[in-house]
Amino acid sequence: MAEVKVLGTWSSPFSRRVELALKLKGVEYEFIDEDLSNKSHDLLQYNPVHKKIPVLVHNGKPVAESLVILEYIDETWAHGPSILPKDPHDRAMARFWARFIDETCMPAFWKACLSSGEEQVKGREETERVLKFLDSQLQGKKFFGGDSIGLVDIAATFVAYWLVIVTELMGIELMTRDKFPNLCEWIDEYVNSSFVKETLPDRDKLAERIRNRFLNTSAAAK
Repeated sequence: MAEVKVLGTWSSPFSRRVELALKLKGVEYEFIDEDLSNKSHDLLQYNPVHKKIPVLVHNGKPVAESLVILEYIDETWAHGPSILPKDPHDRAMARFWARFIDETCMPAFWKACLSSGEEQVKGREETERVLKFLDSQLQGKKFFGGDSIGLVDIAATFVAYWLVIVTELMGIELMTRDKFPNLCEWIDEYVNSSFVKETLPDRDKLAERIRNRFLNTSAAAK
């Protein structure tokens, strides 16, 4: 059996992406929870450029960056459900929306939560704008990939779980059914899918981590 390891942190949505993809494919793996304040020799060796998690190590060979890892998993383990669509145009669009989540959605969301004053207002407006784009992509579909979970769904795990928890902690009414009906329906379906539900971190434990690491620090800085 091929040796598969995931270097990550339990609270990282990027690490969970990798675990979700491996579980979707039925690949056994070892998860190594990194202390990012004291990075291991393996992490520095396997990802010397960015020194970040997650890193997938397959038979001693590392692959870094979560979206790159998801494609590697899909191409390496042909058995099980496909993560990316087979049609070239659909594959290109899946890559586009996955990057949209990382490069546009996440920065807007963190600006909405961690900034203050006018910047925070702008951040919330930007977040609602980008969430509307995601909501429109789910029109008439169960998942972003259609009837089955795929690349964009896994990339959007942050939206389905982390974003919801942070807005609840901050008392922000952002993800409402009247504004984003398709997105809210997708969240219900996605987080309750069996392999997703068993892979996501404990909600209370994650909420405590987010509160201590981000929200308390942000409040103290204001």
